[in-house]
Amino acid sequence: MQTDIFKHLQENKIKFVRVLFCDNANIIRSKAFHIDVLPEHFNTGVSITVAQQAFPVMYDTVVGQAGLAPVGEAWLVPDWSTMHLLPYAPTHAALVGDMFKNGSPWSLCPRGFLKRAIAAAENAGLQIKAAFENEFYLLKSTPDGIAPTDNTVFASTLGMEINRAVIDEIADALTGQDIQVERYYPESGPGQQEISIRYSDALQAADRQIAFRSTVTGVALKHGLTASFMPKIFPEQAGSGCHLHLSLWSGEKNLVTDAGGVGGVSKITRSFIAGILDHLPALMALTTPSVNSYRRIRPHFWSGAFRAWGLDNREAAVRVPSNFAPPSPTHFELKTVDASANPYLALGAVISAGLDGINRNLEPGEPVQVDPGTILEAEREAMGIDALPSSLGDAIAHLSNDDTLKNALGSELAQAFIAVRQAEWEAMKDMSIEEEVKILLSRY
Repeated sequence: MQTDIFKHLQENKIKFVRVLFCDNANIIRSKAFHIDVLPEHFNTGVSITVAQQAFPVMYDTVVGQAGLAPVGEAWLVPDWSTMHLLPYAPTHAALVGDMFKNGSPWSLCPRGFLKRAIAAAENAGLQIKAAFENEFYLLKSTPDGIAPTDNTVFASTLGMEINRAVIDEIADALTGQDIQVERYYPESGPGQQEISIRYSDALQAADRQIAFRSTVTGVALKHGLTASFMPKIFPEQAGSGCHLHLSLWSGEKNLVTDAGGVGGVSKITRSFIAGILDHLPALMALTTPSVNSYRRIRPHFWSGAFRAWGLDNREAAVRVPSNFAPPSPTHFELKTVDASANPYLALGAVISAGLDGINRNLEPGEPVQVDPGTILEAEREAMGIDALPSSLGDAIAHLSNDDTLKNALGSELAQAFIAVRQAEWEAMKDMSIEEEVKILLSRY
């Protein structure tokens, strides 16, 4: 295998192999080794300080209360099955690394957490398939700062023409990494785009989210543009979500559909959805984990601001979309997610919450078929619908009190993650959106 990989890299004139990881602040990071020393790194990868999992989004400094210090090494061990040549960086290849410490999987590895959640689902007889649906802005530099590449509206063909070259190259680069592109259209904001990709097994879906963000950013740079997945860049324009699409399987059988179930949704899927809704205030610390996220999550913004589920309801936190022809539905969508979320932590936590719903035989109630924001508060309360946290601080408080999610994460990972996001909350909670943009635009 090593010989074949070396030959493949050499034939394609690859100079560096990037070993990617994503930290608790959801910054995609990498160390790379030159292919001439591939034998030295093939099995062990490259080292990083254990303090890496205690860095907040603002700067590379260890935060207090994370339980970590700049003493000790972890290793990014390559998962060679994830390696792809990078079409937008033709002398580099990239793959995802798993974090090891003292020769064993490290408890603070986000990818390892997702693997544990997947194993728990498999022990319950379930396979999880998923896809992250990204929205992002394409921005150009101006004498006054940044500006969108266009001033068009949703699905504008003019927006397609203006951005065609960069979008085509992004699609080609994704396809070149075996990521199937399904649909594309300009989103509601000026310069805002959406490219959806094919669903896959849960671990691959999270790996693809890392590749997707890296690819969009890399291709945009080639065109002299900045791509940003930041949840809310412009106060008066649409925010960018990263909706998480999910389906439950047993072997080759999709378990979501049941013509006799409520809304055509099977009992096991309803319980999974109910678990997500039950834990959603705490989940949001993992699925919408930046201070900036909560500028986007507002009633009537199609962002999932209320704890409710609905059929084709884009204001509900969980939407069950219908298909043109049977079988329908085949999956469901969590809207209260954005790309400031580490995909391994977000997806692993959502799976853990859903399994808890199944274990407790929860029901989500009747699907809500109106915009929850139009219902009087007393009526919402009677229907079991409530507003979700309106700040990162609130979501962190819920996570700190959610033993199910903390136990799933493990004590060390939970401690470090909460400490990192708490430090971000304390540092940024009183900032203006312009100050947030200065910090976060290039991070996400």
